[in-house]
Amino acid sequence: MEPKTYEARVDDRFDVAMQIADLEALDIRPAGPGRWHFIHDGRSFHVEVEEADYPGKQFVLRVDGSRHRIRIADPYDVLVQRLGLAKKAAHAINEIKAPMPGLIREVLVVPGQSVEAGDPVVILEAMKMENTIKSPGAGVVAKVPVDQGKAVEKGQVLVTFE
Repeated sequence: MEPKTYEARVDDRFDVAMQIADLEALDIRPAGPGRWHFIHDGRSFHVEVEEADYPGKQFVLRVDGSRHRIRIADPYDVLVQRLGLAKKAAHAINEIKAPMPGLIREVLVVPGQSVEAGDPVVILEAMKMENTIKSPGAGVVAKVPVDQGKAVEKGQVLVTFE
C-alpha cells in the first residue's frame, strides 16, 4: 500500500496533514518566479518562496504578507515516523551536492571548518531565488570545489568532508 499523506510543521506551532488527493485538487497557478496564487475553500492566497532547502524539506514562505517557516514530511517520511523507525542518528557525511543547477552566490565554509547538522554551507541561486544549502550532518570541511559567481549543475559536489 502506497503512503498518501503529507505533513507540514508550520512555525514550530502547529501541524497540517494533507492527502495527495487534497493537494492535487488545489487550484494553484504560478504568479512569477518563486510565487504562486491558489484558492482553497473559496479563499484566495498569494505565496512567495523566500528560502528553500530542498534536501532538508524546509522552506520560508510569505503567505499574504505573513512569513512562515515550513518543514515538510513526504508520505515516506510520515510512514517511517508512524512505524517508529525514525531515529536521530548521527551519520557521517562525505559530500554535499547541488540539488539543482544554479549560480553560487556565496560560499559560507572553508576547509578545516567544523559544521553541525543544519549549518548553512552555500547560497545557491536558482530560478531567481536564493537557496541556502545546509549540512545534513556534523563534519569537518575538507574541500570546497566551487567558487562564488560560478554556475553549477544538479548533482555537482559543493562541499566534501574529512
